[in-house]
Amino acid sequence: MNSESRPSNRYPLVPAPPDAPTPQHPLPPAPPPPLAPVSAARWRFWLPLAIQAALILVIPLQATYTQATGQTVILQTGPVDPYHPLRGYYVTLGYDISQPGELEKLPGWRAFEAAAQQRRSRFAARPIYVILEAPEDMGSQPPKPWKPVAVSGDRPTNLPTNQVALKGIYRNGWVNYGLERYYMPEAERLHINNRIAELQQANPQSPNFVMEAKVGGNGEAVLTRMWLADQPYQF
Repeated sequence: MNSESRPSNRYPLVPAPPDAPTPQHPLPPAPPPPLAPVSAARWRFWLPLAIQAALILVIPLQATYTQATGQTVILQTGPVDPYHPLRGYYVTLGYDISQPGELEKLPGWRAFEAAAQQRRSRFAARPIYVILEAPEDMGSQPPKPWKPVAVSGDRPTNLPTNQVALKGIYRNGWVNYGLERYYMPEAERLHINNRIAELQQANPQSPNFVMEAKVGGNGEAVLTRMWLADQPYQF
């Protein structure tokens, strides 16, 4: 059979017109953009704020815990400036055990000084623990101060039940215990001022003026009460 006798195509292909639209197929969605890394500048801004907020919360909680669970001790105050005992709404305090002249007489002082010289930190701030011993008459009124019996550069352990270690910071020839301010309401300022002046005049070197504190197991302490002769003040 020749080509002329073949049947013709019943459905011939018709070319698309030149202006016909091209078929569109949906494209897959684009992936989300990557998260931008937190810049170092933002970390430097927020990290100190977070640390400060944590300290603001931790310090009061620690003081509350010490006040609830600590050992009660009585501290003998030293001479108070009779002209300016009150500054703002607090009284500025000093203690007999704040003066190295009192502490250097105690066992452990030479070892404390020798360790500082060995580390070449004689004048640098460093912790010191003063071991206080309870008086025999614990129920006297006004209460009798606890007596310092030894010092140590390390926190003592296994102390007798009538002793406690109070932590301080020795710096520039003075010991600070964080107990040098006692706040009070404004209404009491004048009365307390006059009473301190009276006790100071009666006994300038060792006034009948003691502070009651709670000492925690780590040596940190908080003030809880002021005793002016036989009168307690608690704010």
